[in-house]
Amino acid sequence: MQAIVETIFDTVYLVGVITLGIIMMVKCKGEKQYRLFGIMAVVLGCGDAFHLVPRAFALCTSGLEHFTAALGIGKFITSITMTIFYVILYYVWRIRYKVNGQQNLTIAVYALAAIRIILCLFPQNAWTSADAPLSWGIYRNIPFTILGLIIIVLFYRSAKEKKDEQFKYMWMTIVISFGFYLPVVLFADKIPVIGMLMIPKTCAYVWTVAIGFRAMMKRPNTVTPVV
Repeated sequence: MQAIVETIFDTVYLVGVITLGIIMMVKCKGEKQYRLFGIMAVVLGCGDAFHLVPRAFALCTSGLEHFTAALGIGKFITSITMTIFYVILYYVWRIRYKVNGQQNLTIAVYALAAIRIILCLFPQNAWTSADAPLSWGIYRNIPFTILGLIIIVLFYRSAKEKKDEQFKYMWMTIVISFGFYLPVVLFADKIPVIGMLMIPKTCAYVWTVAIGFRAMMKRPNTVTPVV
């Protein structure tokens, strides 16, 4: 039953989020924020596919324990693409709210993303091992969590200041995603059922993409292309 339900959920998620991303890139009418949102959605879906596709195959065949290496490599790739996802989201914030300057903030975002990716590259992560150390799972997620907190604060403050009804819950989608993701990092190896929290985490990311998609569809018909 788990194999069927999870496979259906993951298939709908991957096809849905990638499709929304492609539609946004095609129909953005030259608006950079929506083009970036579309790219962000495709990066999200394609990155998650590296982990979710082998997981679905494993669940429907001989079990997760026989696909440790494939799942580990997929998790590694997803870790990289999720970092890129937040960097792109940072630029969506800058464009939407017409933010200029703030070079130190941009440097901080890039630095945290770079540290996260570099930590993911260390062999001590033991991505392909069934006994990957929890300590490195924590290390690599420290800069990632700080990056997420920065994005949360930026969208919360800007949406409130600009009275942006369309993006007023963007910050909340990120809070929810991290709220379900971090317990999985910390406890899923010892308590496997906690891994189910990845489902609401995934739903939060779908909500993130849906916010951008709805905003694009509700914009005025007259749009000045952005070069």
